[in-house]
Amino acid sequence: MWLSLCGVVVLLAYLFGSFPTGYLAGKLLKGIDIREVGSGSTGATNVLRTLGKVPGAFVLFIDALKGGLAINLVYALGNIASSQNLIPPTVNIEVWQPYLVTLAGLAALLGHSKSIFLGFTGGKSVASGVGILLAISWQVGLSTLGVFALVIAISRIVSLSSIAGAVAVSILMVIFQQPLAYILLGFAGGLYVIIRHRTNIERLIAGTEPKIGQKVETPTEQTS
Repeated sequence: MWLSLCGVVVLLAYLFGSFPTGYLAGKLLKGIDIREVGSGSTGATNVLRTLGKVPGAFVLFIDALKGGLAINLVYALGNIASSQNLIPPTVNIEVWQPYLVTLAGLAALLGHSKSIFLGFTGGKSVASGVGILLAISWQVGLSTLGVFALVIAISRIVSLSSIAGAVAVSILMVIFQQPLAYILLGFAGGLYVIIRHRTNIERLIAGTEPKIGQKVETPTEQTS
């Protein structure tokens, strides 16, 4: 029963992550498939460039929220299971829970970028990652946002700021003395976000990555 509940939670975390916020915004506001416009991502940055500031901010908020909900679902399971005596006596919830949080967080990141509702395409998992970090440790989450804000203030390049934040996560997890499971989540999640930005990295190297306010001039990148 306990293992089944944990499996359901991880599955629900993936489904939360899969909610296609950016895609729905494109369809409802302009009747377009946002995967065929700009960078081809369903994330907040492409929504900002394509639909404007308000839709971009809304998608950013919802995508962060769904990451946070995935983590809080694990906490809720722990509370309910403890109150209903569903946890086997051999399971130490204090040891088990951080690893279940890690699995749920990775599932939500995967869902955002490989949504089951969009034929396993999607965004780059940055906003969902921020929501996950804030739910796990507000100190790490806010510090990561601080790194993002600093880099974007200097460079005006969203992708570079996202990559800098992804690199900083593992270091911040150690600085704030997070459990090993969360350090592993920071490393794996950060690496995944960087991999999702591989085409942006190519443009950064070539000097063609657009800054805030500029349009993407390259053909739509593949997100599948």
